[in-house]
Amino acid sequence: MKNHRWIIAGMIILACLIATACSTPGQKEDFSLKIGLMPAVDAAPFLLAEKEGYFEEQGLNVELIIFNSGQDRQSALQTNAVDGVMTDLIAVATNVDGGFDIKATTMTNGVFPVLMKPGSEDKQKVNIGMMEVSVTNFLIDQWLGDKYEIEKVYINDIPTRLAAIVSGDLDMGSFPEPVASMGVLQGLEKKNFEYEDGNCPDVMAFTGTALKNKDKAIELFHKAYNKAVDYLNNNDSVARDILLENIPNLNPAIKDDIIMPEFTPCKLQDDDYIRQIIEWTEKVMNKDMNVEPEDLVERKYVD
Repeated sequence: MKNHRWIIAGMIILACLIATACSTPGQKEDFSLKIGLMPAVDAAPFLLAEKEGYFEEQGLNVELIIFNSGQDRQSALQTNAVDGVMTDLIAVATNVDGGFDIKATTMTNGVFPVLMKPGSEDKQKVNIGMMEVSVTNFLIDQWLGDKYEIEKVYINDIPTRLAAIVSGDLDMGSFPEPVASMGVLQGLEKKNFEYEDGNCPDVMAFTGTALKNKDKAIELFHKAYNKAVDYLNNNDSVARDILLENIPNLNPAIKDDIIMPEFTPCKLQDDDYIRQIIEWTEKVMNKDMNVEPEDLVERKYVD
């Protein structure tokens, strides 16, 4: 009888151990990420992290996908084909206001020079090509709004917008680098402007689903990004090479003309700047947006 009690007790202990081993407090952590990039200079740290194995060092399996248009990027987000994307705070604000769960996790360092026909800079009234609800429109207001009488011409397609300036139908246009440097090869002048307090509107953002289910992977992703940033800031030519290797249809002749930013380690814009973005977007869209700065960002990966 005594032996039976010990056997029963042993079976109970064994059953508890098995149950503990088989149970998890939540869904098992997924260390794979699909990331959407845009053909812009702020893609360089992500591309370098993939090439040099920084993601693998963190135990991550990261797939990078370059989208050629904001529409393709948005479709990938809406269908959960990607976990995160390079985007901007204006797009994040409109997505969140529209009910789509997404949050920015770090600022990226985009560069948006203004291309112009020679002589356009001396005019008082200019027509400028841009996307309507976009970072290009926001930056034109910031940089040129008090310098010119501006007629805004909304052309979403970048090649079409560029061609309109080359042909003389437009005076100026805002373009992401390195596309802007391609315009210089076609006889246009390129002028760069400084950001207000170092705040670029560009961000890396992740869907709410990814933030919930892949928290640790996203944390490690930011660590790999920081390592790439540190390397690129000390190796400018590497950043140029990696952009030419990965972005389609770039002429190697622009390599030394690409305006490269100083890449910053993971950080986010402050609430005052984000509120400025929201207010500007409300004005452009002619509607009140039901969002606050804290709705657009997840700060734990940079704090």
